[in-house]
Amino acid sequence: MKVYQGNVLSVNSKNEVFRFLVEDKGKILFVGDELPEEYRCCEIVALGQRALIPTFCDTHQHFASFALFNAGLNVMEAKSNTEILEMASHFYQRSHAKTLIAFGASPYSVEERRLVSREELDRVCPDKPFFMVKYDGHACVVNTVLLRQIEDKCKGLRGYHPDSGEMNQEAFFAVSDHITASIPVPELIHDMMLAVNYEASMGIGMVHSVSGVGFPKDLDIHMETWFARGLSSGFQLRVFPQKFDAEKAVKFKLGRVGGCFQCALDGCFGSTDAALLSPYANDDSNSGVLYYTDEQVTKFCKAANRAGMQIELHAIGDRAFAQAAAALKAALDDYPRDDHRHGIIHACLTTEESRKICADYHIQLPMQVSFDNWRQEPAEYTEMILGRERNTALNPVRTMKDLGCTIGFGSDGPCTDPNPIVWLYKAVNHSNPNERVSIQDALRMSTYNGYWISFDEQERGSLEAGKVADMVILSHNPYKLAPEELMKLRVEQTILRGKEFLPETGSFVRPILKGIFSSNKA
Repeated sequence: MKVYQGNVLSVNSKNEVFRFLVEDKGKILFVGDELPEEYRCCEIVALGQRALIPTFCDTHQHFASFALFNAGLNVMEAKSNTEILEMASHFYQRSHAKTLIAFGASPYSVEERRLVSREELDRVCPDKPFFMVKYDGHACVVNTVLLRQIEDKCKGLRGYHPDSGEMNQEAFFAVSDHITASIPVPELIHDMMLAVNYEASMGIGMVHSVSGVGFPKDLDIHMETWFARGLSSGFQLRVFPQKFDAEKAVKFKLGRVGGCFQCALDGCFGSTDAALLSPYANDDSNSGVLYYTDEQVTKFCKAANRAGMQIELHAIGDRAFAQAAAALKAALDDYPRDDHRHGIIHACLTTEESRKICADYHIQLPMQVSFDNWRQEPAEYTEMILGRERNTALNPVRTMKDLGCTIGFGSDGPCTDPNPIVWLYKAVNHSNPNERVSIQDALRMSTYNGYWISFDEQERGSLEAGKVADMVILSHNPYKLAPEELMKLRVEQTILRGKEFLPETGSFVRPILKGIFSSNKA
């Protein structure tokens, strides 16, 4: 039994701060300002200037993909393509992998203002497949070896550009399917264990993972589910099958469906294929791409809603967001449900009518506030393609909150690093002052709201008596910091089920076998 004394930020419905929290056997026994007599002889953990908060929840992440890229080459901080190619060359020389995977290339953050080309990748990697994924996770560049492997699958698909090696839209999805299907299972599970260790070090206790990318017989969905159920550390994964087929999604018995890939309604701003209601400011012939008709999306939502499933749909542009909101409204009008917790992922650009639907129908929003003026897609780029008015309307955190919508923050990892401190900073220091929220609201969006989205709020997400003791010790009390100081916060300790997080180690077989026979939630 332990008593934590100091700044206990409960993140309850009143955002109350208490002096004491008592934990025993993984449960919170007491939270309050006056320590009861029976706990005064217990071990005291003095927080001092530090703060105790609930663990963070990443409400949208491609967990298996993040795991692979986390173990591969990350080029997001490179300042030029020359630097990227040097990194790729060193990676090629030291890696024993059969397929080389890199992530984070952006034409908007390098000196050359373009992606590396197939020809350039060939020079540094002439005899192994090389898969260089763009920062937004919606496009890639392949070298000639990989092109030869996938050309029969990609010819004729939208987004197939063999000369440059760039693949986007449906061609990119086909390449991703090919790559994920080629990864050895032991390697993937090992990388997933490393990813859990990394995310827990960032104070994350739960990830909502969108899964289902190219493995035969949906092996990745099954593996993530078994993996989630077999973890020994207390780290939580909630798996969303990325299926645009309600009948197939029901068979996984997870009660939810959604994400990107098959459940993406449009593209992204990085490839100027996010679906817009009016053309891009720099190209009046382009309004982006809707992957499905309104009728197809509505039919899917009605079927999934009638099956009692929770639905999440990817929408970046305002046209896609309007399509998602209208389809969810139609599904709930067809078969009303009080506590569905359907959501629209990203919600980067919205419309007044679709915002009202979200408020009226209680549609939640797993948003990525990290996208706000990020290095890989800076404001000067988004203003160039969208124009000033639409650019200032991006990532409308305060607008949606004031309408009463539940917002949960996430990384869209590997697109951005799963760093909740960045979520807090960006939400409080939003580039549009009208969209800024308080640190109290930002912390609740990063913790409790995420657990609420996956129906876990009765057990986790706030520091209240009776809940699981999933907690984080921060280096400072964020409520006492000025907005511009929030990036000085550090996660000093992650505590899951009352114990300091211990890294997942050992054989990849253990969590899978344990998970196959476990009834733990996933």
